Amino acid sequence: MSVSNITSTHPVAFLLVGIPGLEHLHVWISIPFCFAYTLALLGNCTLLFIIQVEAALHEPMYLFLAMLATIDLVLSSSTLPKMLAIFWFRDQEINFYACLVQMFFLHSFSIMESAVLLAMAFDRYVAICKPLHYTTILTGPLITKIGIAAMTRAVTLMTPLPFLLRRFHYCRGPMIAHCYCEHMAVVRLACGDTRFNNIYGIAVAMFIVVLDLFFVILSYIFILRAVLQLASQEARYKALGTCVSHIGAILSTYTPVVISSVMHRVARRAPPHVHILLAIFYLLFPPMVNPIIYGIKTKQIRDRVISLFWKKAVFPLYSHDLSLKTEVSHSDYTQKAVSSVMLGLPCNHSMETSATFFLVGIPGLQSSHLCLSAMYIIALVGNTLIVIIIWMDSTFREPMYCFLCVLAAVDIVMVSSVVPKMVSIFCSAGGSISFNACFTEMYFVHVATTMEIGLLLVMAFDRYVAIYKPLHYKQILTPQIMLGMDVTVTIRSVIFMTPLSWMVSHLPFCGSNMVHHSYCEHIAVAKLTCTDPKPSSLYSLIGSSITVGADVAFIAASCNLILWEVFGLSSKNAQLKALSTCGSHMSVMTLYYLPGIASIYVAWLGQDTVPLHIQVLLANLYLIIPPALNLIIYGLRTKQIQERIWILPMN
Repeated sequence: MSVSNITSTHPVAFLLVGIPGLEHLHVWISIPFCFAYTLALLGNCTLLFIIQVEAALHEPMYLFLAMLATIDLVLSSSTLPKMLAIFWFRDQEINFYACLVQMFFLHSFSIMESAVLLAMAFDRYVAICKPLHYTTILTGPLITKIGIAAMTRAVTLMTPLPFLLRRFHYCRGPMIAHCYCEHMAVVRLACGDTRFNNIYGIAVAMFIVVLDLFFVILSYIFILRAVLQLASQEARYKALGTCVSHIGAILSTYTPVVISSVMHRVARRAPPHVHILLAIFYLLFPPMVNPIIYGIKTKQIRDRVISLFWKKAVFPLYSHDLSLKTEVSHSDYTQKAVSSVMLGLPCNHSMETSATFFLVGIPGLQSSHLCLSAMYIIALVGNTLIVIIIWMDSTFREPMYCFLCVLAAVDIVMVSSVVPKMVSIFCSAGGSISFNACFTEMYFVHVATTMEIGLLLVMAFDRYVAIYKPLHYKQILTPQIMLGMDVTVTIRSVIFMTPLSWMVSHLPFCGSNMVHHSYCEHIAVAKLTCTDPKPSSLYSLIGSSITVGADVAFIAASCNLILWEVFGLSSKNAQLKALSTCGSHMSVMTLYYLPGIASIYVAWLGQDTVPLHIQVLLANLYLIIPPALNLIIYGLRTKQIQERIWILPMN
């Protein structure tokens, strides 16, 4: 469709620029946007499904939450699909009337969201200030009327906008400097007097925000007054706890609005992409965060979500009950003693006991222990050799080798945290490990694993810069930037793993102390608790899904850009040479993710048929194969390292 405004007062179509000044980064920017949109869809659809099927959630608070989830779905779906089409396929064209429809839905549902947040504040006011009349005040018909009133107000205020814009003559070109049809971005293209549109848009925004926030603040003043009159401090905390989710939703919605408003007045000379990114953040952040806020803080929703995914997702590797049978009297005594120490209870037995776990190794596959021990030792020696070679040779000061050195160091930490104990188990059946040592091992193994995922992403970025921007390679990947990347990867891993280790270590252990694994793996240890380990397992599942999903998405994007650039080279030799520089990295990624994919496949599809020792073996291979083969891969694929390896024995 051609873009023209010669024969009509308005163009047939507009062209959405995207994010002006950041067009070269559209593909990279699209990844977090796509990820956030996916989370928003999954989260809000899950909320709607749970509220629909769970009769206990057909209360006013949850009905308002269902309205909010529906509005968030419409808000994000009215803009994100077209935005991603711009970023991925450069599909910038949008029909004039489609643009007006998008604008109407965008602004109308933003107003509805504000109204629903006000209604939820009123719900909390009635629940806390008039608890005995809660169900008689917030009846079904009243909730319906509130929903209709919110919709009517939004539609009434926003209906004039499309008609006002339709009457303009657009003589400043069809290019909208935005990712979607935002009202003021379209008005800027119009000729003639646009003051009424400007005043109307500002007046509506101020009226909605000021009026709704005023009543929200007023309702919380009454709530605080009622809460402070409660005699018990526990009752106060409980009453305020019911408002936390709503306050989080208000902050997630209005904080970007306030920041954007301040930026428009304080930083008027800021680049246009700053304001556009803030506007996109306003559309993406609340729909993504609201389901998480309510899922974490609302027990009924949290329990229902856990029940939906528990059977398939929580303990996939350990669905078989293979508790070791020992002499009854000794087993009972040991378990009680260990339980009492871990729980901090007084031990009435005369024999001194310590909080100790017993690592079984690989149940039913003890014959493979020696082979696995050898592979762990190879991994330790090989990665140590890589670090020595890169550290001693000044020719290996390029970014690629620095990242490889860090990867090898992480592999050494991961291997060293499990090898000594594992060799002891395999060779002398020394499976006893203290409580603190077990959780220290768990922490280091999982932190190192998360760091390894991040470093593979960093190395993918290194290859992207080397091939896509070869002339700026050393200017982009400076030592400071590389150090910053490594520190970021480390901090991310520590932040993710610290809460998980703390959650598991503070659980009471009163069951068997036999860990059916060769190291202190999180799920294997969590199974021994005598309370519900679902929160820690759910945290692990969600955190690892987000971490791995985001990293794999970025790695896939870098690979696509690399392939796009390589196949644009005229010479076939140049293509092969460019691809060969990625060979080692692609091999390591394949070796790292294949055991992980196999483990997930078994966990989901073969947990009832695949023996436990195979499942534990896959978990071990996931730790063994990449570190053990790093030296072989980089030694064979990298000429400099290969030569250095041959020189070392000769010297």
